[in-house]
Amino acid sequence: MPEYQAFRVELLDKVAHVVINRPDKINAMNAAFWTEIIEIFRWIDETDEIRAVVLSGAGKHFSSGIDLSLLAQVGTQLGKDPGRNARTLRRKILDLQASFNAVDGCSKPVLAAIHGYCLGGAVDLVSACDMRYCAEDAQFAIKEIDIGMAADVGTLQRLPRIIGDGMLRELAFTGRSVGAAEAREIGLVNQVYGDFDALLAGVMDIARVIAAKSPVAVRGTKEMIRYMRDHRVDDGLEYVATWNAAMLQSADLRVAMAAHMNKQNPEFAD
Repeated sequence: MPEYQAFRVELLDKVAHVVINRPDKINAMNAAFWTEIIEIFRWIDETDEIRAVVLSGAGKHFSSGIDLSLLAQVGTQLGKDPGRNARTLRRKILDLQASFNAVDGCSKPVLAAIHGYCLGGAVDLVSACDMRYCAEDAQFAIKEIDIGMAADVGTLQRLPRIIGDGMLRELAFTGRSVGAAEAREIGLVNQVYGDFDALLAGVMDIARVIAAKSPVAVRGTKEMIRYMRDHRVDDGLEYVATWNAAMLQSADLRVAMAAHMNKQNPEFAD
Protein backbone atom coordinates (compact mmCIF):
# COMPACT_ATOMS: atom_id res chain seq x y z
CA MET A 1 0.00 0.00 0.00
CA PRO A 2 1.48 3.41 -0.97
CA GLU A 3 2.69 5.94 1.58
CA TYR A 4 0.82 9.24 1.69
CA GLN A 5 1.74 12.67 3.06
CA ALA A 6 -1.71 13.63 4.32
CA PHE A 7 -3.29 10.23 4.99
CA ARG A 8 -2.75 6.83 6.55
CA VAL A 9 -4.66 3.96 4.93
CA GLU A 10 -5.29 0.48 6.34
CA LEU A 11 -7.27 -2.46 5.02
CA LEU A 12 -8.77 -4.83 7.58
CA ASP A 13 -11.69 -7.28 7.31
CA LYS A 14 -12.63 -5.90 3.88
CA VAL A 15 -12.94 -2.38 5.35
CA ALA A 16 -10.59 0.40 4.22
CA HIS A 17 -9.76 2.80 7.06
CA VAL A 18 -8.74 6.17 5.63
CA VAL A 19 -7.20 8.45 8.29
CA ILE A 20 -6.45 12.14 7.75
CA ASN A 21 -2.96 12.14 9.21
CA ARG A 22 -1.78 15.68 9.94
CA PRO A 23 -2.55 15.83 13.67
CA ASP A 24 0.05 18.53 14.37
CA LYS A 25 -1.82 20.79 11.91
CA ILE A 26 -5.32 19.86 13.20
CA ASN A 27 -5.60 17.75 10.03
CA ALA A 28 -5.82 20.88 7.87
CA MET A 29 -6.27 20.07 4.19
CA ASN A 30 -3.00 20.95 2.43
CA ALA A 31 -2.11 20.55 -1.25
CA ALA A 32 -1.20 16.87 -0.81
CA PHE A 33 -4.57 16.16 0.82
CA TRP A 34 -6.55 17.26 -2.22
CA THR A 35 -4.61 15.13 -4.71
CA GLU A 36 -4.09 12.09 -2.49
CA ILE A 37 -7.77 11.71 -1.62
CA ILE A 38 -8.54 11.22 -5.31
CA GLU A 39 -5.82 8.55 -5.62
CA ILE A 40 -7.04 6.77 -2.47
CA PHE A 41 -10.67 6.63 -3.52
CA ARG A 42 -9.72 5.49 -7.01
CA TRP A 43 -7.79 2.62 -5.38
CA ILE A 44 -10.81 1.85 -3.17
CA ASP A 45 -13.11 1.77 -6.19
CA GLU A 46 -10.77 -0.51 -8.14
CA THR A 47 -10.02 -2.94 -5.27
CA ASP A 48 -12.73 -5.58 -5.17
CA GLU A 49 -11.66 -6.81 -1.74
CA ILE A 50 -12.81 -3.50 -0.20
CA ARG A 51 -16.50 -3.54 0.69
CA ALA A 52 -16.81 -0.40 2.89
CA VAL A 53 -14.77 2.64 3.94
CA VAL A 54 -14.32 4.38 7.31
CA LEU A 55 -12.95 7.94 7.23
CA SER A 56 -11.50 9.45 10.42
CA GLY A 57 -8.89 11.93 11.65
CA ALA A 58 -5.69 11.33 13.63
CA GLY A 59 -5.06 13.16 16.89
CA LYS A 60 -7.58 15.27 18.79
CA HIS A 61 -9.70 16.46 15.86
CA PHE A 62 -11.26 15.22 12.62
CA SER A 63 -10.19 18.27 10.58
CA SER A 64 -10.07 22.06 10.80
CA GLY A 65 -10.77 22.35 7.06
CA ILE A 66 -8.70 23.79 4.26
CA ASP A 67 -5.15 24.81 5.09
CA LEU A 68 -5.09 28.62 4.92
CA SER A 69 -1.56 28.51 3.52
CA LEU A 70 -3.04 26.78 0.47
CA LEU A 71 -5.44 29.68 -0.03
CA ALA A 72 -2.55 32.11 0.30
CA GLN A 73 -0.63 30.13 -2.32
CA VAL A 74 -3.55 30.47 -4.75
CA GLY A 75 -3.51 34.21 -4.11
CA THR A 76 0.08 34.45 -5.34
CA GLN A 77 -1.03 33.10 -8.73
CA LEU A 78 -3.33 36.06 -9.37
CA GLY A 79 -2.31 39.03 -11.49
CA LYS A 80 -3.93 42.29 -12.61
CA ASP A 81 -6.36 40.91 -15.21
CA PRO A 82 -9.76 40.07 -13.61
CA GLY A 83 -10.70 37.78 -16.50
CA ARG A 84 -7.56 35.66 -16.21
CA ASN A 85 -7.81 35.70 -12.42
CA ALA A 86 -11.37 34.40 -12.62
CA ARG A 87 -10.28 31.59 -14.93
CA THR A 88 -7.46 30.61 -12.55
CA LEU A 89 -9.75 30.63 -9.51
CA ARG A 90 -12.53 28.73 -11.27
CA ARG A 91 -10.10 26.00 -12.36
CA LYS A 92 -8.75 25.71 -8.80
CA ILE A 93 -12.25 25.47 -7.29
CA LEU A 94 -13.25 22.76 -9.78
CA ASP A 95 -10.07 20.84 -8.91
CA LEU A 96 -10.96 20.96 -5.21
CA GLN A 97 -14.54 19.92 -5.94
CA ALA A 98 -13.22 16.89 -7.83
CA SER A 99 -11.53 15.69 -4.64
CA PHE A 100 -14.80 15.39 -2.74
CA ASN A 101 -16.67 14.20 -5.84
CA ALA A 102 -14.32 11.20 -5.66
CA VAL A 103 -15.68 10.43 -2.19
CA ASP A 104 -19.30 11.01 -3.21
CA GLY A 105 -18.88 8.93 -6.36
CA CYS A 106 -17.18 5.99 -4.62
CA SER A 107 -19.07 2.76 -5.31
CA LYS A 108 -18.47 1.54 -1.72
CA PRO A 109 -20.32 3.04 1.27
CA VAL A 110 -18.22 5.67 3.09
CA LEU A 111 -18.77 6.13 6.84
CA ALA A 112 -17.33 9.25 8.52
CA ALA A 113 -16.18 8.91 12.16
CA ILE A 114 -15.92 12.48 13.46
CA HIS A 115 -14.41 13.77 16.70
CA GLY A 116 -13.29 17.20 17.82
CA TYR A 117 -13.31 19.90 15.15
CA CYS A 118 -15.13 19.36 11.87
CA LEU A 119 -14.90 22.83 10.36
CA GLY A 120 -15.26 24.48 6.96
CA GLY A 121 -13.93 22.14 4.28
CA ALA A 122 -14.29 19.21 6.67
CA VAL A 123 -18.07 19.73 6.59
CA ASP A 124 -17.87 19.63 2.78
CA LEU A 125 -16.01 16.33 3.11
CA VAL A 126 -18.41 14.60 5.50
CA SER A 127 -21.35 15.85 3.41
CA ALA A 128 -19.95 13.71 0.57
CA CYS A 129 -19.96 10.59 2.77
CA ASP A 130 -22.86 8.14 2.98
CA MET A 131 -23.24 8.23 6.77
CA ARG A 132 -21.80 10.32 9.56
CA TYR A 133 -21.17 9.38 13.22
CA CYS A 134 -19.51 11.45 15.93
CA ALA A 135 -18.08 11.49 19.43
CA GLU A 136 -19.54 13.71 22.16
CA ASP A 137 -16.73 16.25 21.73
CA ALA A 138 -17.50 16.90 18.04
CA GLN A 139 -17.97 20.49 16.89
CA PHE A 140 -19.30 21.26 13.41
CA ALA A 141 -19.28 24.67 11.72
CA ILE A 142 -19.61 26.02 8.19
CA LYS A 143 -16.83 28.58 8.71
CA GLU A 144 -16.48 29.93 5.18
CA ILE A 145 -18.88 32.80 5.93
CA ASP A 146 -16.43 34.05 8.58
CA ILE A 147 -13.57 34.34 6.12
CA GLY A 148 -15.71 36.26 3.64
CA MET A 149 -16.63 33.58 1.13
CA ALA A 150 -19.36 31.12 0.20
CA ALA A 151 -18.55 27.44 0.77
CA ASP A 152 -17.69 26.09 -2.66
CA VAL A 153 -16.75 22.40 -2.51
CA GLY A 154 -20.06 20.73 -1.71
CA THR A 155 -21.60 21.76 1.62
CA LEU A 156 -24.22 24.08 0.11
CA GLN A 157 -25.12 21.51 -2.54
CA ARG A 158 -25.19 18.29 -0.48
CA LEU A 159 -26.07 19.32 3.07
CA PRO A 160 -29.65 20.55 2.39
CA ARG A 161 -30.55 16.96 1.48
CA ILE A 162 -29.10 15.76 4.79
CA ILE A 163 -30.29 18.31 7.37
CA GLY A 164 -32.94 20.22 5.44
CA ASP A 165 -32.90 23.56 3.65
CA GLY A 166 -33.78 25.86 6.56
CA MET A 167 -31.22 24.46 8.98
CA LEU A 168 -28.51 24.50 6.31
CA ARG A 169 -29.24 28.18 5.65
CA GLU A 170 -29.00 29.03 9.35
CA LEU A 171 -25.64 27.30 9.76
CA ALA A 172 -24.24 28.67 6.48
CA PHE A 173 -25.30 32.27 7.16
CA THR A 174 -24.24 32.38 10.83
CA GLY A 175 -21.18 30.09 10.86
CA ARG A 176 -22.19 29.00 14.37
CA SER A 177 -20.98 25.78 15.97
CA VAL A 178 -23.12 22.67 16.30
CA GLY A 179 -22.30 20.19 19.05
CA ALA A 180 -22.83 16.43 18.97
CA ALA A 181 -26.33 16.44 20.51
CA GLU A 182 -27.66 19.03 18.05
CA ALA A 183 -25.92 17.28 15.16
CA ARG A 184 -27.84 14.11 16.06
CA GLU A 185 -31.09 16.06 16.46
CA ILE A 186 -30.90 17.68 13.01
CA GLY A 187 -29.83 14.46 11.28
CA LEU A 188 -26.27 15.51 10.51
CA VAL A 189 -25.02 12.37 12.29
CA ASN A 190 -26.72 9.00 12.74
CA GLN A 191 -25.37 8.31 16.22
CA VAL A 192 -23.24 9.87 18.97
CA TYR A 193 -20.61 7.88 20.91
CA GLY A 194 -19.08 8.70 24.29
CA ASP A 195 -15.49 9.13 23.08
CA PHE A 196 -13.22 8.55 20.11
CA ASP A 197 -12.41 4.91 20.93
CA ALA A 198 -16.10 4.02 21.24
CA LEU A 199 -16.81 5.97 18.04
CA LEU A 200 -14.20 4.17 15.98
CA ALA A 201 -15.16 0.75 17.35
CA GLY A 202 -18.85 1.40 16.71
CA VAL A 203 -18.37 2.71 13.17
CA MET A 204 -16.01 -0.15 12.31
CA ASP A 205 -18.68 -2.60 13.50
CA ILE A 206 -21.25 -1.00 11.20
CA ALA A 207 -18.78 -1.07 8.32
CA ARG A 208 -18.10 -4.77 8.92
CA VAL A 209 -21.83 -5.50 8.86
CA ILE A 210 -22.04 -3.79 5.45
CA ALA A 211 -18.90 -5.60 4.27
CA ALA A 212 -20.55 -8.95 4.99
CA LYS A 213 -23.45 -8.20 2.62
CA SER A 214 -23.54 -8.95 -1.08
CA PRO A 215 -21.21 -6.42 -2.77
CA VAL A 216 -23.48 -6.53 -5.82
CA ALA A 217 -26.48 -5.59 -3.66
CA VAL A 218 -24.58 -2.86 -1.80
CA ARG A 219 -23.30 -1.37 -5.05
CA GLY A 220 -26.78 -1.32 -6.55
CA THR A 221 -28.33 0.18 -3.43
CA LYS A 222 -25.80 3.03 -3.33
CA GLU A 223 -26.19 3.71 -7.04
CA MET A 224 -29.98 3.92 -6.77
CA ILE A 225 -29.88 6.26 -3.75
CA ARG A 226 -27.36 8.53 -5.49
CA TYR A 227 -29.36 8.55 -8.71
CA MET A 228 -32.52 9.65 -6.91
CA ARG A 229 -30.94 12.91 -5.70
CA ASP A 230 -31.33 14.36 -9.19
CA HIS A 231 -34.23 12.40 -10.73
CA ARG A 232 -37.97 11.86 -10.40
CA VAL A 233 -39.44 8.77 -8.77
CA ASP A 234 -40.54 7.27 -12.08
CA ASP A 235 -37.01 7.79 -13.49
CA GLY A 236 -35.59 5.94 -10.47
CA LEU A 237 -38.03 3.06 -10.81
CA GLU A 238 -37.16 2.70 -14.49
CA TYR A 239 -33.43 2.74 -13.68
CA VAL A 240 -33.62 0.13 -10.90
CA ALA A 241 -35.73 -2.14 -13.15
CA THR A 242 -33.02 -2.01 -15.82
CA TRP A 243 -30.22 -2.38 -13.25
CA ASN A 244 -31.80 -5.38 -11.52
CA ALA A 245 -32.64 -7.05 -14.83
CA ALA A 246 -28.91 -7.76 -14.89
CA MET A 247 -28.00 -7.87 -11.20
CA LEU A 248 -30.73 -10.31 -10.12
CA GLN A 249 -28.86 -12.89 -12.20
CA SER A 250 -25.89 -12.64 -9.82
CA ALA A 251 -24.88 -15.70 -7.82
CA ASP A 252 -25.16 -13.51 -4.71
CA LEU A 253 -28.94 -13.80 -4.79
CA ARG A 254 -28.82 -17.60 -4.65
CA VAL A 255 -26.13 -17.55 -1.96
CA ALA A 256 -28.13 -15.11 0.19
CA MET A 257 -31.40 -17.02 -0.17
CA ALA A 258 -29.78 -20.39 0.59
CA ALA A 259 -28.05 -18.99 3.66
CA HIS A 260 -31.29 -17.41 4.88
CA MET A 261 -33.23 -20.66 4.49
CA ASN A 262 -30.50 -22.64 6.26
CA LYS A 263 -30.03 -19.97 8.98
CA GLN A 264 -26.36 -19.56 8.10
CA ASN A 265 -24.14 -16.55 7.45
CA PRO A 266 -23.58 -16.13 3.69
CA GLU A 267 -20.10 -15.75 2.20
CA PHE A 268 -20.02 -13.60 -0.93
CA ALA A 269 -17.26 -13.44 -3.54
CA ASP A 270 -15.51 -10.08 -4.02
